[in-house]
Amino acid sequence: MKTFTTIGFTLLLILSGLSAVTAADNIATLRGSAPLNQEGEAPPMPRPESNDQKRKRNYPMQPPVIPHNVQGYQVDMKVNKCLSCHARKRAEESQAPMISVTHYMDRDGNFLADVSPRRYFCFQCHVEQTNAKPLVNNTFKDIDDILAEEGQ
Repeated sequence: MKTFTTIGFTLLLILSGLSAVTAADNIATLRGSAPLNQEGEAPPMPRPESNDQKRKRNYPMQPPVIPHNVQGYQVDMKVNKCLSCHARKRAEESQAPMISVTHYMDRDGNFLADVSPRRYFCFQCHVEQTNAKPLVNNTFKDIDDILAEEGQ
């Protein structure tokens, strides 16, 4: 019985290895066709879009993408260029959307007078809109789309 189990296990390993090699030939990767031991050709950088048009989100709780050019924006310990328009105190004057109230909360849910230090570095979560093609297909539908399909 022990010999049969060992032979069966060995055969299973060999067959799974063969099927993995065959399947690997048909798998699309973000590396393109470059072998694992070589650096592939870098794709061109996508162009930023500055049309100020908000995009739909691709998944629940996705941070909104930035609909304007942010090249050269200073965001460091001393200055945050984003807050010159999007801070609560500046949003009405600049007509920019105010950052979420969650950015004014500490980790315990207490409201602060100014932006929380853990939400200060905008580019950790928010990225600039670009003309990049999606790397993978996305079938996400937000609740409004689902309700509209159901006729509610």
